[in-house]
Amino acid sequence: MNIQKFLLAALLCLAFTLSTEGLHAQGAEYNTAVGLRLGYPLSVSGKKFFKEDLAAEAYVGFRSFSGYSWVNIAAALQKHNPIEDIDGLQWYYGAGATVLFYSYDFGFDGGGSTGIGLQGYLGLDYTFEDVPLSVTLDWIPTIFLTGFTSGFGAGYGSLGVRYILD
Repeated sequence: MNIQKFLLAALLCLAFTLSTEGLHAQGAEYNTAVGLRLGYPLSVSGKKFFKEDLAAEAYVGFRSFSGYSWVNIAAALQKHNPIEDIDGLQWYYGAGATVLFYSYDFGFDGGGSTGIGLQGYLGLDYTFEDVPLSVTLDWIPTIFLTGFTSGFGAGYGSLGVRYILD
């Protein structure tokens, strides 16, 4: 897997997020944010609210180990719910899908070079009042339907840090 493919996928993710710029949330803490998911794998992320409580997120990630690497592209819909006692804090849940593209350096074909997974989302989203920044923490249980890691994976999630565009 080379860096050019990763950068192309990251740009497509960002373009998807910004292509909905004309849609605006009504009362959400923010409308559009871009940044990083610091997790497994490290990802470039874009999040866009379509309604006050409904957001779409897309992200592209890259992970490399000795002998193999992968790029994943994921998208999800997330339902946000305010936590009344803390300004700027919401909890969310949702569902999405991911596609993974594997590259093996040691000639191993462990189920193909492409994987597909269905994902659940459960997390917290905090928006700072005076700084255009959103921080998320989530768990993303995934059922891999095909690919190197077929089966259930419960060890996915991340800390997200995004700059709020509007």
